[in-house]
Amino acid sequence: MTLLELITKAVASTQTLATPPDYPVVLDPYSVFPTLNPKGIEPNALTLPIPVTGWQISQPDSELIDLCKNFFVELGEKLKNTNSFRKGEFLRILDKFLENTREKIGIPIGVASGDGYTRVLVEKVGFFMGKEVSALVLEACVTFEIWELVETLIVNGFVGNSCYPNLVRRLVSKERSDLLSHCVKHASDLGLLELHLILKYFLSSQRHANLINVRKEWEAQALLAIDKATDKNFSRKKAAVAKEASVLLMLSHDGFSSSELCLHYLLASANLDEVVLSSAISKLNGKEMMSLIQYLGKWLKKYERFPQAVPCPKASSTLGLKACDWVPKLEDLVKYLGIVLDENFSTLVLHPEFHEELRSIEKIVSSSALEARFSCSVACVAEKLKIEVQGS
Repeated sequence: MTLLELITKAVASTQTLATPPDYPVVLDPYSVFPTLNPKGIEPNALTLPIPVTGWQISQPDSELIDLCKNFFVELGEKLKNTNSFRKGEFLRILDKFLENTREKIGIPIGVASGDGYTRVLVEKVGFFMGKEVSALVLEACVTFEIWELVETLIVNGFVGNSCYPNLVRRLVSKERSDLLSHCVKHASDLGLLELHLILKYFLSSQRHANLINVRKEWEAQALLAIDKATDKNFSRKKAAVAKEASVLLMLSHDGFSSSELCLHYLLASANLDEVVLSSAISKLNGKEMMSLIQYLGKWLKKYERFPQAVPCPKASSTLGLKACDWVPKLEDLVKYLGIVLDENFSTLVLHPEFHEELRSIEKIVSSSALEARFSCSVACVAEKLKIEVQGS
């Protein structure tokens, strides 16, 4: 059977989560290429597709595939009855599977046992589980509330997009605010249902549990930026980046609640779809809409007060200030405010409780727009003078 025939057969087959996948791991093609030969007669150079023979799965890949399929079947059967299947047994079979996987691929992990051993195993060899096996492991971790492993699976990118609808719903029901923030940061795509649930959750008036680490993370990053900005051993260039980052992180941390810090991740995400966001916003109730408008207004007031605050993309890579990547830009905030007004204009006009907040925002926007027009005029004059000087 040729490689094309195998691919065609795999695409044509319908497999569900309950069915072990034929190829649960990413195959290594580099050892296969040297063994491929043209099929049949001498190939015609003018023909683009050239059938080849000699393709076969390597022995290590074959053993890893069997290992994943057997674990998939075993875990799937046990998860059908969680009354007799306990957390301890799940961790034992998971450790055994990960240890066998590590031996097959020959990756050292540096620890032998103890607290955090399973987490280290997942970090080191989780990529070789494949998306179907990872989804089943995630299902078990959420069922048994092993939140440190759920975090590891999300942060390391082992959770596929198809898992997020169910995952977000269950994390909201379990009030795992910290893990929801990880979903926002690491998901490459969030659908309407997930985005709506996340917005409603973080905009609600209740106090959310498990957010102390989120606040500590932002506070630690802000203090680290201040330390680096005052470090006399830094070069002038690095010190300037550190000062910009300290202003930006100060804006992002001071005056925001822990839930609002999680909204930073959402509005700063490069994967946020405006159409989906618009639909999610239209489904918010009055209190949630007020919270969102107040949050956006708070940002606009901060940017008006500190116009020197600018994005610092270099601070993350050169200074380790990764929180700078999750600060919403002014232009994005204005854009999202426009979406809020477009989607809810009649509601905002008819309900007077929104008027005071909107008037406050209108003053900021008008002032900023006037300043922008003046700055544009000055910039145009400066550019013309620059051209004249260069020409002379």
